[in-house]
Amino acid sequence: MATTDVAIGVIFLAQTVIGILGNSYLLHHYLLFLFRGYRLKPTDYILQHLTTANFLSLLCKGVPQTMAAFGMKDFLQDIGCKLVFYVHRVGRAVSISSTCFLSVFQAIAISPMGSTWAKYKFQAPRYIGSSICLAWILSLLANIAYPVHMNGKFSNVNITHLKEFEYCYAVRHDKVSDILYAILVSSPDVFCVGMMLCSSSFMVCILYRHKQRIKHIHRSNFSLRSSPESRATKTILLLVSTFVCFYTVSCILHIHFALVYHPTQLIVNVAAIVSGCFPTLSPFLLMSYDSCVFSLCFQCARNRKY
Repeated sequence: MATTDVAIGVIFLAQTVIGILGNSYLLHHYLLFLFRGYRLKPTDYILQHLTTANFLSLLCKGVPQTMAAFGMKDFLQDIGCKLVFYVHRVGRAVSISSTCFLSVFQAIAISPMGSTWAKYKFQAPRYIGSSICLAWILSLLANIAYPVHMNGKFSNVNITHLKEFEYCYAVRHDKVSDILYAILVSSPDVFCVGMMLCSSSFMVCILYRHKQRIKHIHRSNFSLRSSPESRATKTILLLVSTFVCFYTVSCILHIHFALVYHPTQLIVNVAAIVSGCFPTLSPFLLMSYDSCVFSLCFQCARNRKY
């Protein structure tokens, strides 16, 4: 085994183990509080599903990539290959949707009382549950055709018509069909990213105006730093920014896959590493950045039951 393969395998292994442990830790606390009947905040429900989606994404992408990097190439049958790619795509789609919901909901939550969005402050929490359920259903349906284009290495298909992705093959079409399919599949993701950028810009404007107002009245006891809501907003902005950065790079790489018949192994590995960065980093961003979202998510443990 080449040194490069060992290095790639170690990166995949570290990313997968750290990401799964971080998301498992976060999900464990949410489930613990849920079973004990503690009152959760509206954003906590979104974060539960974001954590679950990230966990599935890492499990179905990181583990097979790690095994393949260490030389275990032919460990999935045809059905296993289709299932792994399908669950990964569903987890990725729900992760995008959840991050979008989180950004939009926080933008509504901090909107000034005189703004257009203020009237939705008390209505938005009631639709969080149904919105997330709809996101899961649409993700399951939208990606149901994806496994059709994937084949295991033991399938009886002519490999000259397939693209190789380490432990699985993808059906190869002409460039026009691949581009149209990539556009169709990416359209919901692009819409969600657009919503994230709009809501994030709105939150930045509100935080800036609030900071300017505080500076004007010179009252340190009402500083921006003392507001838990403002600190949570900053963390959500960091989370969204991290997601958009990695998603942009991932999109560029997937466009490359659509245009190139035989992508190099280096590009395939880089794409897999980039796609796993956000699911790995997101739980630690939520838990450690200024301790704001960590405290907001878990302060429900100090609340009384209903």
